[in-house]
Amino acid sequence: MVTPWLVLLLSVFWRASGSPGLVPTEGAAGEEEEEEGGSPEGAACAGRGGQACDPRWRRDAGGRGGVYEHLGGAPRRRKLYCATKYHLQIHANGKINGTLEKNSVFSILEITAVDVGIVAIKGCFSGRYLAMNKRGRLYASETYNAECEFVERIHELGYNTYASRLYRTVPSGASSRRKASAERLWYVSINGKGRPRRSFKTRRTQKSSLFLPRVLDNKDHDMVRLFHTNAKFRESLLKPPSKNQRRRRGH
Repeated sequence: MVTPWLVLLLSVFWRASGSPGLVPTEGAAGEEEEEEGGSPEGAACAGRGGQACDPRWRRDAGGRGGVYEHLGGAPRRRKLYCATKYHLQIHANGKINGTLEKNSVFSILEITAVDVGIVAIKGCFSGRYLAMNKRGRLYASETYNAECEFVERIHELGYNTYASRLYRTVPSGASSRRKASAERLWYVSINGKGRPRRSFKTRRTQKSSLFLPRVLDNKDHDMVRLFHTNAKFRESLLKPPSKNQRRRRGH
């Protein structure tokens, strides 16, 4: 006759040694697979000290993630409305200015992040990039280059500023420590007449340097759709305007 004490001792010994004939459950098998092989997401976070992995960090910095979810992804289509009441325009002839029109085709822009906090701004209809040269003048570049990169910063009331990544004012004769604090950024700026200002004269607190990103309305979306589907409409936009048309627009 087997006593209860003997049964208890046998059960304790069996649990400690494990039974070779038992098949592990699904949960146990999953745990073993995770320990041996690991998941791709875990491998991506292996270099971060074993900490919990933020899903944003699993995306590569070349274009599909990082700190900003839109980093390198699809462009954000927006209109940049300056605090001076003008929409920023990028024309096919290389000109940059502002317009009071609510639905100007050349004010529809594509804003794409190229690095953390750095964006490129492209005219949806003109196909040109907003750029700033070493003299502080804004122009529309046919090709993307270093002059097309701008530092995007969000300020109060939802306004953004866009400063050249390449050019800035650095005081001469100052120590390296003072230079870093005394540097003055060059901002994209549209004055009260709809004209771009020389960027070395701008400040981030000026109304002309503040832009409110606006989402497109139904009419804007219709124009984008028509631009991509109607060749005649596209040709009419890219054709240089006549003198009478320029006189009526006033810009």
